[in-house]
Amino acid sequence: MPRPSAGSHHGDKLHFKKGDTVIVLSGKHKGQTGKVLLALPRDQKVVVEGVNLVTKNVKPSPANPQGGQERRELALHASKVAIVDPETGKATRIRKTIVDGKKVRVAVASGKNID
Repeated sequence: MPRPSAGSHHGDKLHFKKGDTVIVLSGKHKGQTGKVLLALPRDQKVVVEGVNLVTKNVKPSPANPQGGQERRELALHASKVAIVDPETGKATRIRKTIVDGKKVRVAVASGKNID
């Protein structure tokens, strides 16, 4: 799949980091929560632990001489997930504010720090 042209990916920014707890907002996995395993800012996607699992056929290799099938997570578009508010456990948007000279992420709903 070809990459988008140079001006179409708006600075490659995501609101998510590896290790964030997120909830899926839409699709067949709606309502599931998990930790972000991988953030792909250029593609605007995230891989969430235990969400969007598929079965992959794996050839035998030196690391896995048996081969067979394995379950793995596929990436979801970043617009389908939201950060979980640390206070309420529900989806929230985030804002960035400066605290003690550092930029931190803050939950809009409760005002709690996410970082």
